[in-house]
Amino acid sequence: MVKLCAVPLSLEEANEFVSQHHRHHKPVVGHKFSIGAVNGDDICGAVIVGRPVARMRDDGLTLEVTRLCTDGTRNACSFLYGAAARAAFALGYKRIGTYIRKDEPGTSLVASGWRMIGETPGRSWSVPSRPRVDKTELIPRLLFEMEKNDA
Repeated sequence: MVKLCAVPLSLEEANEFVSQHHRHHKPVVGHKFSIGAVNGDDICGAVIVGRPVARMRDDGLTLEVTRLCTDGTRNACSFLYGAAARAAFALGYKRIGTYIRKDEPGTSLVASGWRMIGETPGRSWSVPSRPRVDKTELIPRLLFEMEKNDA
């Protein structure tokens, strides 16, 4: 039986786990906090939480899960989404959100009490005034969120 426990992770530790286990994203540059899921002595998952990427959501009271990945351990994703929300609310934030690819089911988010609140088209971050190289596939994303009142 799996008994998961939460542990604090440095950004370096969390990014190392992301480098080894995430299917389609690379490590992040910054964070507010990171949490690991531990099964016995082994880290089996990591969540990185930071400021929202979309400037319209960056109101000072909202955080965003910018990376979450596991080694496949049962219930580790739900465990980490729940731990991230509880930590954000304990720090005084009012909302926490995350984007997932539209082709992902979102089962772990729903299981941990998050709700889907919107969909965004897959579009490039590159604009003529600020050219950028896209780092992931341009496919639609689903926005999930939990508010402090939901918890």
